[in-house]
Amino acid sequence: MTPESVIDLGHSALLVTAMLAAPLLLTALIAGLIMGMLQAATQINEATLSFIPKLLMLVLALFVAGPWMLRLLVQFTHDLYANIPAAIG
Repeated sequence: MTPESVIDLGHSALLVTAMLAAPLLLTALIAGLIMGMLQAATQINEATLSFIPKLLMLVLALFVAGPWMLRLLVQFTHDLYANIPAAIG
């Protein structure tokens, strides 16, 4: 296994990780921004007020993006296992 192939494998693993995390992180960011603006407008500084909507939005995002995330992870794992003979020999 050459150093270039190790770097390429690490690069693809980091790319898959970023793609898996992006829908949930972006959803939490958008929900947090909206709730923060609402709290600033109404001057209500309650921590649980922002937590519950973010949690609900993350569950919704997981239901929507979950099948795509699972397919991406299964495809990456399948490609990783398929390339084991080429990496060894």
